[in-house]
This record gives sequence, C-alpha cells and structure tokens, in this order.
Amino acid sequence: MIGKITGRLSYRSLNQIIVDVNGVGYQIFIPLSTYYHLPDLNESLTLFISTYVREDTLNLFGFFDLEDKEMFESLLRISKIGPKLALNILSGIPVKELKEAISRGDIQRLHSIPGIGLKTAERISLELRDKLGASRTPDRSYPAQDMRGGEDQKFQDALSALINLGYHKTQAEKAIEKVRSASGEEISLEELIKESLKILARHKL
Repeated sequence: MIGKITGRLSYRSLNQIIVDVNGVGYQIFIPLSTYYHLPDLNESLTLFISTYVREDTLNLFGFFDLEDKEMFESLLRISKIGPKLALNILSGIPVKELKEAISRGDIQRLHSIPGIGLKTAERISLELRDKLGASRTPDRSYPAQDMRGGEDQKFQDALSALINLGYHKTQAEKAIEKVRSASGEEISLEELIKESLKILARHKL
C-alpha cells in the first residue's frame, strides 16, 4: 500500500494529477486544498497518499497535508460516503473549519457543502464528533501560489472548480463575479475559490 509519493509533476488539473516516479506515471486524485499547493509542471512534489482498493478498482488519492488524508479516510468510514464525495467535502471546506463544524454539531454548515444532504450531515456529525481529538500533525501550510494565465483563465478555473463541486453554473458565476467586484483583479485563484465558496455556503447571491 502506498502511503507517500515523491516525484515530478507531469500533469495537473483541478481534480487529478500525474506524478512521474522514475518513468512511471501515477494518476492521483486530489481535493482543491491540495491543488492550491501544486508546484509548476516538471517540478518535484511530495504528497501523502490514501490507497483505495475494491474488487475492480485501485485508486490513489493525494493530499498536501497529513491531516487532510486522515480526515479523508475518516469520512470514508461513514456509511454512504465514497471517495468522490469525501474529496468534494475537503474541496468545499478547510479541514480546520470542518472539524470545528463537527465538534459544534453544526449540521447546517455541513449541509451547505455541495453533495451533502441533511441526513449525511447528521451522520458526519454523529460519527466523527467524539473521534476528533487535537491534531498532532505539523502545519505544512505556506502562502499559496498566485496562479498565472490572466483573469479570464482564472475565472474559468474557479468556475470549473465550483461546478465540479456540484454548484449550478449560474450560481457559481454570480458568486465569482461578486468576489471579483469586491476584491479587485489581484486576487489569487485560491482566494477566489475560497471566497466564492463562502458566498455560496451562505446562499447570498
């Protein structure tokens, strides 16, 4: 079972990457929280890996932080939550905020995450609330890279990310435009997505 991987980033998109390790390309699915920290193509990176094995499936899921990997695996233990939904959850809310919502029993905050119905939100809170202790994981966070390529490309990348999370295109476009109007043109892709998610979570467009 693969627990960590180090190699050269040969391909990247919003939800998956390919890491070249000595000529072998590993396809790895990622949440947005990992996408924010990806280096440029052909540069080296290290990710924590969760290996998901079923009868006819072997998928790798990569995480910049060990804490994200641990939360992903905790979510998979909950009934009716598979890898795709678990990634959506980690893309829709930072792990620290997710833990706080679970600890508070904040069902509405959990329910506001795309793809999370009321019953699923209740299961997450019920099953994980007593299991979450203080994290012993060192904080590897550092300022996110400002994505290049122009404002139009940034808009399209943010829109694609929100649609992949389950938001309607019109809702996502309104949220992105609202953030850009308030923040100006210098906002990074990471902040654009994060602030748009906050607006969508509050349902105030």
